[in-house]
Amino acid sequence: MKKEAYIFIFFLFVAHNTYAQPAERRITRAEYIETYKDDAIREMMKSGIPASITLAQGILESGDGNSPLAVYAKNHFGVKCHSDWTGESMRLDDDEKNECFRKYESVYESYRDHSNFLVTRSRYNFLFELKITDYKGWAKGLKKAGYATNPKYADMLIMLIERNNLNQYDNFAKVPPRKLSKKRSSKILATGKNFRVIKLHNHIKYIKVKEGDTFYRISKDYEMNLWQIFKYNDLNKGDVLKTGDIIYLQPKRNKSKEEFHIVKKGESMRDISQLYGVKLKKLYKKNLIIMGTQPNVGDKIFLKKKKI
Repeated sequence: MKKEAYIFIFFLFVAHNTYAQPAERRITRAEYIETYKDDAIREMMKSGIPASITLAQGILESGDGNSPLAVYAKNHFGVKCHSDWTGESMRLDDDEKNECFRKYESVYESYRDHSNFLVTRSRYNFLFELKITDYKGWAKGLKKAGYATNPKYADMLIMLIERNNLNQYDNFAKVPPRKLSKKRSSKILATGKNFRVIKLHNHIKYIKVKEGDTFYRISKDYEMNLWQIFKYNDLNKGDVLKTGDIIYLQPKRNKSKEEFHIVKKGESMRDISQLYGVKLKKLYKKNLIIMGTQPNVGDKIFLKKKKI
């Protein structure tokens, strides 16, 4: 009996030291923001998810990094295992009892997986068409897409962002300025890189393809993901870049300031979409044309208002 009692006391001691210590080292919200804001900004530059949204979700889902899931699994976003997860896991009661949650080796891995989770699931695609500074649209969109079951989830994110001024970090998502300074351009020429001028059309930043450009090179030059280049420009992985092509660095708009375009020989709907910076799907919808159909020479393609 004495041996069994000692064993029992030993396990109580281990359990106390394992689970009680993190509670004594709780971090404040200000400390959480200061610790993880750079990770949120880093992921924003890669994925296009506003840093304010990432931080607000991290704060809310992890209890400022103090929840058991955050402490023991380094999972700051409550991401569950799902069928595609092959890593370690942790079981907790959530919407249902004994649910499976992902476990990470580092907090940044949790941030990176959170970005990947949103980027790779089609139900969140519409969010990436919003402006990077539209944190309200993102918050409401996440709720609409079913990220969380709490009916007040969007309001809670918005409140966290505004009370803690988290939207200031969204300003770090700016792509390079329209023209580089003389000092900066000289440095680029000296290192052998191509000098680029970013132009604006329909309030969207774009570049012109130069000889030797590849999708990968452009994505690296502007710290974007390949999927963004393809999506923003209605491209497929098998498409080939041509010198002089327009490549948008931001999503195209729903309409143009021009009223219409008269189709010239050889022009496709995508060509017109790129020329005016209007989303291809919107262009088809405005003109009551079946997706994939190409216009005839002389056709009037409406760019601003829907064809009557």
